[in-house]
Amino acid sequence: MSIGQLTKHRSLGLSDQQVIEMYRNMVRARKFDERCLLLQRAGKIQFHVSGIGQEAAQVGSAFALNREEDYFLPYYRDYAFVLSVGMTMKELMLSVFAKAEDPNSGGRQMPGHFGHKKLRIVTGSSPVTTQVPHAVGIALAAKMNRKPFVSFATFGEGSSNQGDFHEGCNFAGVHNLPVILMCENNQYAISIPLEKQVAGQVVDRAIGYGFPGVRVDGNDVLEVYRVIKEARERALHGEGPTLVEAVMYRLSPHSTSDNDMLYRTKEEVEQHWKHDGLPKFKQYLTDCGIWTEDKDRELHEAVQREVNEATDYADRQPYPEPEDLMLHVYAQP
Repeated sequence: MSIGQLTKHRSLGLSDQQVIEMYRNMVRARKFDERCLLLQRAGKIQFHVSGIGQEAAQVGSAFALNREEDYFLPYYRDYAFVLSVGMTMKELMLSVFAKAEDPNSGGRQMPGHFGHKKLRIVTGSSPVTTQVPHAVGIALAAKMNRKPFVSFATFGEGSSNQGDFHEGCNFAGVHNLPVILMCENNQYAISIPLEKQVAGQVVDRAIGYGFPGVRVDGNDVLEVYRVIKEARERALHGEGPTLVEAVMYRLSPHSTSDNDMLYRTKEEVEQHWKHDGLPKFKQYLTDCGIWTEDKDRELHEAVQREVNEATDYADRQPYPEPEDLMLHVYAQP
């Protein structure tokens, strides 16, 4: 690497400690994901949607946003994102175990359907892309109330074909709203490959709605950080929305109910493991002289303890009671 490449994070305004924290959250998300896959296979939890291979874009975007003021509308693979904006490992585990203490939905939503009022994570739903018009509506509120925050929504490339995406983009463009829409293009909409979903590039769709689109390597955490940071600055300066297409690859099956070998090959997946953003970022930190194998081992051991404690805690907690069915459905007197 050149001297400039070795100090890229500093040129972006990130300290050594911040990029180490970014790496830590990528490791936390990966360990959480791996544990959930084991828990589902063991029959301890019912279902898991994996985000393995998408951590770099999620962490890069989270660190570029204001975690005290912005509103977040993540989609169901965004474990690295929600961990980076303040959700705890215990809270995620309570969700997958469907326990009453789960802050997302009191144990009633599917895993990965995040919602956390304190952290301004807006609850999601199983019908894909509903978060896009919601994010646009929140951005409209920011503009109407002259508040200095943005809304940020993520979704898959398959979602960019849904009516909600196009209606949201059109409204955001017409009203010049402070919203950032990030497509996590992981190449597959469940079993349908990209070439059967999208003719051209997702990012080009921004042109028709009158605002910029930016394509970025979704395995490069610092590039995603740079792009989202610039998009946020544009939005706060009244320059409107940005569509970001972060190109990556879904390294795991769509979910624990999916046999991905029916629609792709083992060789294809193995080829993409070579571009995994997690070891790439570890190598960057090592080349910068701020990370070592000893530090890495200590981090992995600490995160493993965190995962173990969260698993044990969530497993012991009670399930919701039948009479809790209507909680958070109707206004309470």
